[in-house]
Amino acid sequence: MSTSKTIAALLGPTLVATAAMVLANLDEMPTLIEGMAQSPMLVVLAGYAAFVPGLAVVYFHNHWTGGWPVVVTVMGWLSLIVGLIRMVFPMQIAAMASKLAPAPGGMLIAIGVVFLLIGGFLSFKAYMRD
Repeated sequence: MSTSKTIAALLGPTLVATAAMVLANLDEMPTLIEGMAQSPMLVVLAGYAAFVPGLAVVYFHNHWTGGWPVVVTVMGWLSLIVGLIRMVFPMQIAAMASKLAPAPGGMLIAIGVVFLLIGGFLSFKAYMRD
C-alpha cells in the first residue's frame, strides 16, 4: 500500500467520524465549544493533537504532484498549521471560541459537511481496489 493510501486510510475515517460527531451534536456544540474556551490548556492539547500528525504527514508525504494524493498533503499542512496556532496562541483561540460558542449555527453544519466530503473521498481512495 502506498504512503498516500495508508495516510488516507487513517485520515478519511477520522474526518468522517468527526463530521458525524459535529452533525449529530449540533445542539450541544455551543456547550462543548464554551467548555473548551474556559480551559486554554485544552486548546494547547488540541494543538498538539493536530500538530503531531500534521508534522508526520508533511514529513512522510510532502507530495505536490497532481492527483488525489495532493489532498493528503494539503490536509497534513492544514493540521500542522492549525496545531501550531493552537499551541502558540491558546488564550486568543479560547477567546475567539468563547465569542463564537453562543451561535455557531450554519458554520458548524458547513464544517461537518466539508469534513464528511473530504473524509469520504479519502476513505474511498484508501479502501478501493487498485
